Amino acid sequence: MKVCVISSVWVEPQSSAAGSRMLQILDIFLDKDFEVTYASTASPSEFAINLTRKGITTTIIKLNDPSFDTYLQEQQPDIVLFDRFMVEEQFGWRVAQQCPDALRILDTEDLHCLRNARHQALKENRPFVNSDLFSDIAKREIASIYRCDLTLMISEYEMEVLQNVFKVPKELLHYLPFLVAPVLGEFVPFEERAHFIAIGNFLHAPNWDAALVLKQTIWPAIRKMIPDAQLHLYGAYASEKVLQLHNPKEGFYVKRRAEDAHEVISKAKVLLAPLRFGAGLKGKFIDAMQCGTPSVTTQIGAEAMQGDFTWGGYIEDDFSAFAKAATTLYTDKNLWKVAQDHGRILINNRFQKNDFEDDFYDTIENYRNTLLSRRQQNFTGQMLLHHTLQSTKFMSKWIEEKNKGK
Repeated sequence: MKVCVISSVWVEPQSSAAGSRMLQILDIFLDKDFEVTYASTASPSEFAINLTRKGITTTIIKLNDPSFDTYLQEQQPDIVLFDRFMVEEQFGWRVAQQCPDALRILDTEDLHCLRNARHQALKENRPFVNSDLFSDIAKREIASIYRCDLTLMISEYEMEVLQNVFKVPKELLHYLPFLVAPVLGEFVPFEERAHFIAIGNFLHAPNWDAALVLKQTIWPAIRKMIPDAQLHLYGAYASEKVLQLHNPKEGFYVKRRAEDAHEVISKAKVLLAPLRFGAGLKGKFIDAMQCGTPSVTTQIGAEAMQGDFTWGGYIEDDFSAFAKAATTLYTDKNLWKVAQDHGRILINNRFQKNDFEDDFYDTIENYRNTLLSRRQQNFTGQMLLHHTLQSTKFMSKWIEEKNKGK
């Protein structure tokens, strides 16, 4: 079976949780002996994983260019996976025209309209309410979900939002969270660890906001309780404004990109992530639980991760309580060990690859075998696709002609 993944970026598992997530999906396809191609509009990144070594064919594609039609005609994929709704907007109509029988899958990574709505509420210094969700981004994102045959969701909470708030049929959604191997509990001991750690791609706005909260509010409170404490802040794509947070006198160290996230997290005592907005699942906590490193975060940070299990650390929205919880974990070995065990139990019960891989494959097979009837039942999606073919197609054609003039 042929699978074509279309993305605006290359896969960087050491840079972001989204990169790790995409790599996990690609590995599922490879495990099932699918023939996989990865097409991106971006230039190759120096931090991107070498997909060709995994047996994946890669290519650079152009926006608003008929060469992509030729590419699809040559490939004739059975499945096309769009990496985020913006990519589906750009290429979905071409896929529908050139490969009408291909199963179209959307990977949301996280629900963009939810993240954007929470960010807007924070900027306006008010609580988030469901009415904030009904934005132009939501209109675009929900339309993309309807146009596709299946949408992969990483968060159970976001599936509830789509079904209860936007009334998206559950048949269009499939839950596929982060996927990891069993964690056995062979961790670096408490006595051999040092320092607090924070980590996250700085191109992602929630991570930059969390870094500011740490610097301005939480870290000064922790230093009052532990005067010699150090916080090591790691993150890919650190801009000058991030680097300016570096202050050894305050014990606040900006370390830039971590070459191996698991290595630096496994040597730290406690991971801090005071996230005030965002969506999806946070890969930093998956890494922390795999490394046996307890964490302190907010309700939004832990959202959709713990299920019926106990968090491997503390969840605090009040920043004073956050600092106290972090200090307690850092100094109390017994509580630290209990939190470590909770994290291991959580990840082993909620995010095991073996629990999701076969179900995803069976769903793909089922949807491919019933594609025509499912599309007939999804008339809203067919209607949106029809109008997209008319509007987006001719806008793209206009851009093509404009580019010829250049």
